[in-house]
Amino acid sequence: MKDVAALSGVSLKTVSRVVNGEPGVSEELIQRVQSAVAQLDYRHNLAASNLRRGHRTGSIGVLLHDLRNPFSATLLRAIEDRARPAGVAVLSSSLDDLQEREALMAGAMVSRRVDGLVLMPTGDDQSYLFSDIRAGLAVVAVDRPARGVDVDTVVVDNAGAAQQAVAELAALGHRRIACLSDSEQIWTARERRRGYLKGMAAAGLEPDERMVVANLRSSLEATQATLELLDSAEPPTAIFAARNDLTVGVVRALRQRGLQRAVALIGFDDFPMADLLEPAVTVIAQDLEALGARAADLLFARMQQGSAPSQHVEVATTLVLRESGAIPPAASR
Repeated sequence: MKDVAALSGVSLKTVSRVVNGEPGVSEELIQRVQSAVAQLDYRHNLAASNLRRGHRTGSIGVLLHDLRNPFSATLLRAIEDRARPAGVAVLSSSLDDLQEREALMAGAMVSRRVDGLVLMPTGDDQSYLFSDIRAGLAVVAVDRPARGVDVDTVVVDNAGAAQQAVAELAALGHRRIACLSDSEQIWTARERRRGYLKGMAAAGLEPDERMVVANLRSSLEATQATLELLDSAEPPTAIFAARNDLTVGVVRALRQRGLQRAVALIGFDDFPMADLLEPAVTVIAQDLEALGARAADLLFARMQQGSAPSQHVEVATTLVLRESGAIPPAASR
C-alpha cells in the first residue's frame, strides 16, 4: 500500500479508503489509486490485514494430492492432531496434482482468511504466492519443495530411498528391474526415478528403457503397464513401484498372471493391508505422523515469527521388508 501511495501521490489513508471501498474520496483520486494498483499488480490481502492487526481467524488451509489416498489422509490427520490442541480449525482440499487447481484452491484458502497454509506443491512454480507471503501469509511446503518462493519445507530423501529399494532387489540377483512412476512434472516422481537409476548404476546394471514407465496416474494404469511388461519378450523379474496406488496396480496385475510369488516387488509408501496380502508387500515407508507434525509445527512457528529464516527438514524413511521383496529371480530358485 505504501508503494501504491507513493506512485499515485496520495496518502496511505487514501489508498486504504479506495481499496476498502470507503466513501469520501474524489473520483480523480480513485482513478489515480486504481491506476497505481494496476501498474504495481497490488492485491489487497485480507488475511495479511488480519495478521498485522493481530486478528487471527484460528484456521489454516491444507492442500494435498488426494484426500482419498491413504498417504494424504494420514498426513492430514497428523496435521489435525497438532492443530486441535492449539484450537485451530483445518480447512482441506484435494489438488489431484493439477497445477491450475493448486493456484485456484490456494487463492480460495487465502480469501477465506486462513492464518497459514500447508501445501503439497504440484507444479514447478509457486511464485503466485509471493505477494501473499510477503504480506504475511505463513506457508509450509510438505512432501515436495516449493519453487519460486522461499518457504519452510518438510520432505524425505526420495532418491536415496528409491536407490535403497533397487539395491535390495539387485542383492537378490535381479537384473531386469522395472520402474513404474507417476507424472514426470511432479518432483517426488522425478526424484524416485532418479534414485532408481542411481541404484541400477551402483549395481552395475544398465536399465532397459522399455522397463522404465512414467506418467502413470492411477492403479488401473499401473495394472495395464505391468501386464504389458509381463507379456513382453523379456519381462522383468522385479518391479519398483514409486507410489502406493501404483503398487496396488502392480499387485493386481501379478495376481492376474499368477506371478505374485515369481516376480519381486517393492513399493514406495505403505498402504492398508499391504502386510496382509499374499505375499505381503515390501515397501519404503514414510513416517507420515512425523511429516505432518513437523509441517504443522513449522507453520505455527512461522505464524508467530514471520521473519525467521526458512527451514528445510528431512524426515527419515524405513525399508519395511516383507515377502514380496525377498523373491529371488527364477534362475536363482
